[in-house]
Amino acid sequence: MGAGKTTVGRLLSDALGVPFADSDHEVEERAGKPVSEIFVDDGEAAFRDLERVAVADMLAEHSGVLALGGGAVLDADTRALLAEHRVVFLRVGLADAVKRVGLGAGRPLLLGNVRARVKQLLDERTPVYESLARITIDTDGLSPGDVAGEVVDALRRLDTPSPGGSGYSTTEADR
Repeated sequence: MGAGKTTVGRLLSDALGVPFADSDHEVEERAGKPVSEIFVDDGEAAFRDLERVAVADMLAEHSGVLALGGGAVLDADTRALLAEHRVVFLRVGLADAVKRVGLGAGRPLLLGNVRARVKQLLDERTPVYESLARITIDTDGLSPGDVAGEVVDALRRLDTPSPGGSGYSTTEADR
């Protein structure tokens, strides 16, 4: 939350010349209402069910950059599907996340004390993100364009054969 998934995802898709999709937007389209209304009207469990199906469909059908909602990876089936894809974790620190989400308007998981809730979500989710990511980019203090550029560079490193001709070169940040 607040890492810039949608903004960076769009810039990345432009840089790579591939389509862009956002799982939250797909869920909204399928439900016919915004995520915040799904949470209020139907509850988080209903939203997570819609999200799980939408993400599975998109991973099977979409051939470009896919921005996932921050909680999508909490589902074990989604994590299993993601294991077959290049996952990029846009890491954001607490201070930057809080600045970026503001008062949390339109973010149902941020009701109440925004800073405390963002911290709780980061603490809970970061280990999951790190376990799935092949690439991790620290976004604090960077513009969305800089973040997208770093992702492109990291993807190129993943795609560059190692000098010995077997396998691929990776760095700690690529995991």
